[in-house]
Amino acid sequence: MGPIRGFKRRKKAEKKVDQNAFDAASASALSSLQPQSQRPLDWWDDDFSKRITGPSSESNNSKKFESFFKISRKTFNYICSLVKEDLRARQSNFTGSNGKPLSVTDQVAVALRRLSSGESLSNIGDLLGINQSTVSQITWRFVEAMEERGLHHLCWPSTEAEMEEIKSNFEKICGLPNCCGSIDTTHIVMTLPTVDRSNDVWIDREKNHSMLLQAIVDPDMRFRDVIVGYPGSLSDALVLQNSSFYKLSEEGKRLNGKKIELQEGMELGEYIIGDSGFPLLSWLLTPYQNALSDHQVEFNKRHSATQVVAQIALARLKEMWRIIHGVMWLPDKNRLPRIIFVCCLLHNIVIDMEDKGVDELPSSHRHDTDYRQQICETVNKTGIAVRDNLSLFFSGKLSPSTLSS
Repeated sequence: MGPIRGFKRRKKAEKKVDQNAFDAASASALSSLQPQSQRPLDWWDDDFSKRITGPSSESNNSKKFESFFKISRKTFNYICSLVKEDLRARQSNFTGSNGKPLSVTDQVAVALRRLSSGESLSNIGDLLGINQSTVSQITWRFVEAMEERGLHHLCWPSTEAEMEEIKSNFEKICGLPNCCGSIDTTHIVMTLPTVDRSNDVWIDREKNHSMLLQAIVDPDMRFRDVIVGYPGSLSDALVLQNSSFYKLSEEGKRLNGKKIELQEGMELGEYIIGDSGFPLLSWLLTPYQNALSDHQVEFNKRHSATQVVAQIALARLKEMWRIIHGVMWLPDKNRLPRIIFVCCLLHNIVIDMEDKGVDELPSSHRHDTDYRQQICETVNKTGIAVRDNLSLFFSGKLSPSTLSS
């Protein structure tokens, strides 16, 4: 399967779902997922949690729910509301250890536990009283449903107002004006059979088998564009250059909005920032590799403080959806890109739902432990000029004024 580009299959929809829809989903999703005759008083307290802790355990509060799934009940209910029709439409004979059919709510719970814990199929099966084949099938059905129903949560800004808010919030971080995103790449490490020579393409610079995820992130750590599925043997720069985002930006169809004027006749267009593993382009600014002057040092300082947004976002993605954390044992390489993509959707949904759980995650920016910084030597003359002008602006020698595009 080829790489998935998050923005290619999106439907035209608003990034933010109306809050009333969220509230309605939270209030009614669980109760509507099961027939009235089978509906327990509370799905978690009176049914599902007993499979984990036993019927004689003490009462289970929201904290226990959130520690099990890493998300709030409100977010869980909303996810159920997204996929319930797709899961209902597919006939299944999934049953638990008690012989009762698994409801849609049960299936979402199984899938979310698998994605968030990263535990093996057998461990989850033993925990929930389900055979591991059922855990695998349920998880995959959930992934397929989320690909279709959750796409509107991962999209490039569609309005000028939305982009202006992003640029304003980026500038508040450390003063970078007109910045539209922060890009970074992470490795999903795998264990693959070394006897199969076809697996050599997945061997990266650190001698691991890995798959790459490249993401562009907004100031709220929301993924705005992702590409996943390329083997770890490729450089960050090469993955970027094979993406649709690169083509659109080079053709002036993206990052083509409002400009600012640094001084008379000197404009600064929209751009994203990335580390030294990416090429320096007119619309992608990287740090100075050998900063000598004070204004170059100042640029690098501001660049680094802003770039960390993407690093923390990827670290939190792996921390919260631990199926892609650590080393994956013999994954299906055709399905894995889609699983990673759905984890990115879920990451955004947690942010869109203002789930407090995301605030409790560590703020570490180390998402690629033991991976050395890549260095890309590709530079564009226009990119050099843009970066130099911006660094001079930080020195106080230039002053901005807003222009219309």
